[in-house]
Amino acid sequence: MAVSLSVATAAASLPIAFQLYLPEDWAADPVRRRKAGVPEGIGFSTKPIIALMQIEEALAAGVPAGVVVADAGYGVDTRFRDVLRVLKLDYVVGIQGATTVREADYKPLPPKPYSGRGQPPRRLREPPGEKPIAVSDLALTLPDSAWRKVTWREGTKKTLASRFAAVRIRAAHRDTQRQTLRAQEWLLIEWPKGESEPTKYFFSSLSADTPIKRLVHLAKLRWRIERNYQDLKQEVGLGHYEGRGWRGFHHHATLAIAAYGFLVSERSPIPPSARRWTITTARIPKSFIARGSPAQA
Repeated sequence: MAVSLSVATAAASLPIAFQLYLPEDWAADPVRRRKAGVPEGIGFSTKPIIALMQIEEALAAGVPAGVVVADAGYGVDTRFRDVLRVLKLDYVVGIQGATTVREADYKPLPPKPYSGRGQPPRRLREPPGEKPIAVSDLALTLPDSAWRKVTWREGTKKTLASRFAAVRIRAAHRDTQRQTLRAQEWLLIEWPKGESEPTKYFFSSLSADTPIKRLVHLAKLRWRIERNYQDLKQEVGLGHYEGRGWRGFHHHATLAIAAYGFLVSERSPIPPSARRWTITTARIPKSFIARGSPAQA
C-alpha cells in the first residue's frame, strides 16, 4: 500500500508524490528491511504523517497551493487537519459518522480559578450538560429544510446528484484538553434519497460564505483521482510490479507515473478536457551518474 499526493482538476489528476507505507512491525524488523533494501532514514510513519510530509515537500518545491481533498482515513486524524490549518491550506476531508462535534456558537467555561499552588489551570471546561454529539446523530436532528439536492457532474449513464446538508460546527475531539476554542468549520452530510440514514460525512475549513455546491464539488473530486489510478494500473502497468525491493517499487511507480503524465498532457487538448496541462521538464544535475554507467566503476 502506498501513500500518494496528486494535483487534480475536474478534467484530470496526476500523482506528484508516491511512497510505500510500511506497517510498524515491518518497519521495526531489521531482517525484512535489509532484504527489501529499505533506506536507513525510513522509519515507521502513519499514512497521515506521510501525506503531510508530501504536502510540505510539494509546497517547498513551489507547487501552487490548493484545497486538500482526502478520504476518511486521513480526515479523522485531528493532527492531520490541524497541520493543514498551520500550513494555511483549506481542506475538504471525509470523516466517520462517530466523529463528534459541537454547535458553532459553543462557548466553553474558562479554566478553573487558580488555587495559588502549582501551575495555573489553562484548559477550557465543558459546561454542565453540553456533551458533544456524533455527526451521525446530528444529521438525524436536522429539519427537512436543511437538505437540498445538489448535482456535481455528468456520469456515464446519468447526471450524478444527491441530497446534502451543510452545517457550521466545531470539531470536539479532546477540546477539553485545549487552551483555545477550535475554529468553526463546515460539516457536509450526504443522505441519498431512499437511504435510511446518511452515507457520507465531511469536514471543511472553507469560509462560512462558501456555497454548498462548491463543498460538494470538492468532496466529490476524489472520484477523479480514483479513476486516474484505475488508468494508471490498467494502461501503464502501475499495479504490475512483482518485485520485493524498496528501490525497485519506487522506480516502477516513477516510470508509470511519468508515462501517465505524458498521456494526460496529450489528452488534455481533446474535448471535453480542452485544456492543456503544462508539464515542466526537470533538469538533470551535472553530478548525476546513471546506475550501470561505466562512470560508476
